Amino acid sequence: MPGHMGHGAGRAVERPDDFGAVMGRLVRFCRKYIPAIVIGLVLGAAGTICQIVGPNELKNITNEISAGLPALVDGAPVLNAIDLDAVTRIAWTLVALYVGYALLNYAQSWLMATVTQRAAQDLREAISVKINKLPLKYFDKVSHGDVLSFITNDVDAIGQTLGQSVGSLITSATLFVGALVMMFYNNVVMTLCAIACCLLGLVAMGVIMRRSQTFFTRQQIALADVNGHVEEMYDGHIVVKAYNGEADSIRRFERYNADLYDSGWKSQFLSGLMMPMMNFIGNFGYVVVCVVGAALAMGGRIEFGVIVAFMMYIRLFTQPLSQFAQAFQNLQRCAAASERVFGFLDQPEMEAEPERGELLPESGDGEPAAAGAARDGGRAVVPVEHRRRLLGYDGNGDPVPVRGDVEFSHVSFGYDPERTIIHDFSASVKAGQKVAIVGPTGAGKTTMVNLLMRFYEISGGTITIDGVDTRSVPRWNVHDQFSMVLQDTWVFRGTVRENVAYAKRGVTDEQIVAACRAVGLDRYIRSLPDGYDTVLDEKSSLSQGQKQLLTIARAMVQDAPILILDEATSSVDTRTEELIQKAMDALTVGRTSFVIAHRLSTIRDADMILVMNQGDIIERGTHEELLEAGGFYAQLYNSQFALAD
Repeated sequence: MPGHMGHGAGRAVERPDDFGAVMGRLVRFCRKYIPAIVIGLVLGAAGTICQIVGPNELKNITNEISAGLPALVDGAPVLNAIDLDAVTRIAWTLVALYVGYALLNYAQSWLMATVTQRAAQDLREAISVKINKLPLKYFDKVSHGDVLSFITNDVDAIGQTLGQSVGSLITSATLFVGALVMMFYNNVVMTLCAIACCLLGLVAMGVIMRRSQTFFTRQQIALADVNGHVEEMYDGHIVVKAYNGEADSIRRFERYNADLYDSGWKSQFLSGLMMPMMNFIGNFGYVVVCVVGAALAMGGRIEFGVIVAFMMYIRLFTQPLSQFAQAFQNLQRCAAASERVFGFLDQPEMEAEPERGELLPESGDGEPAAAGAARDGGRAVVPVEHRRRLLGYDGNGDPVPVRGDVEFSHVSFGYDPERTIIHDFSASVKAGQKVAIVGPTGAGKTTMVNLLMRFYEISGGTITIDGVDTRSVPRWNVHDQFSMVLQDTWVFRGTVRENVAYAKRGVTDEQIVAACRAVGLDRYIRSLPDGYDTVLDEKSSLSQGQKQLLTIARAMVQDAPILILDEATSSVDTRTEELIQKAMDALTVGRTSFVIAHRLSTIRDADMILVMNQGDIIERGTHEELLEAGGFYAQLYNSQFALAD
């Protein structure tokens, strides 16, 4: 991701389009933490004041000691008594100041770290909530890596840089102004000399920063080229070898690598001059302070303690200069990350769901009611974890078990409002029927399934389940009617038991074992080191077919009235396909099933086959009826067997 090259000075900084606007929005997002932030900043400023006063007290203790040292009067040494009470009093004052400085800065650091991490936590939660409200069409055009970057890199950048930069700006500003005031308070001439030294250093730093920024920008571009090339070659290394493209790949890599080396060493060299430059300014300031101070002390215009104080103040005066530059860089980075995060949070959400009390009565605690609930004042009352399979109620207000009748009536849809891809889709499916949807790539098969589950909202027409318009009930209620087995098997890091019972509460071990036994996976699972408690991760030895069987067992445990099988056997071998097909046949019993398949031999027993092309149903019927008609389906079927032969 651009701009994330590691933390540290000298890094190229992303710039937001509108720094003020995005930082204002970040402040509004964190408004509940503003009192704590203000307290933290006050503590930091107070600690800095303790640090600023310290050198002045050192001046006083130096002068007290100097006053008690032997002095020459008319060529003869005269002993003076050191006022130990005054020295002790000033020493304890110094101890109190520096202890106060340490405690106040510790408190500020703790408070700012807590606040910024809480703010980062709130941002991650806001992104998580937003993800669940975004329509699928957003993820069709935005990569998952970008979304992951929002919730990790960008939020981390906001939390870290905000905590470091805001406090640093306040303490640095306090330190800079305070040190300058104390320097003028002690001696104007020495202060003007110190400022002149710093101005020379600032000019040199400005030249170096402008020059190094160019090379850091080049370094980011070169780094992106190197990373992109390596990733591209790694993903396609088999093709590279097959076409003998290694030499060309190496030449391109060497060119990108040379650009990265050239820009990298120049940027690092120039940025590496910053710290020696700051040290030079500080040391040069020491020399000037010592020379000018000695001249003034010999002339009796200042005391020796002023020189001691100035030697510390010159360090306190120059130290904030580099901190200012780093803090502003961090704030630029924070603003750029905030701009991306808020841009994501501003994305259009799915349409808000209207009140649907007439179909889904709520319990007394505001949770939806569910089938089989106890009666309470004529309304069903159950905990939210039992809200399953609700779509409609009878005349008495009792939930009616979902049968699985599905009706598509003149459905139209387009991912882009200007381009309709489903024109006028109508079909009637009875409960328990097995319906196959076939057609060439891009015909709209998967789109129809997505519309059925309300992953997308239809542009026209209606889709009903048991006569209930799916747009008249909450999306969770629609999703509850379905189990899905997809081509891409999804197995998350967790135990076998957790994977099979995913998101289903109250599942017993017996149900899990029965589902795995039904798909022929039980024996293998028991052979694993921990059986059903074996954690599945990148080291697990499940084959692609076994993962597919596990997802079928998951669908069995869900026990939904409607089943969707989307190319569930397209990525396995013939023998594994037979095992999966048997498991799916068992799964479809008693359920309304929608099967999307390219292998037409797997759907010959379907009750109805819908043949789609360019968003429309062009044929429908059983396998035998469609073959006898000799139309598009017959051509597809015969071409597959011709290819097999």
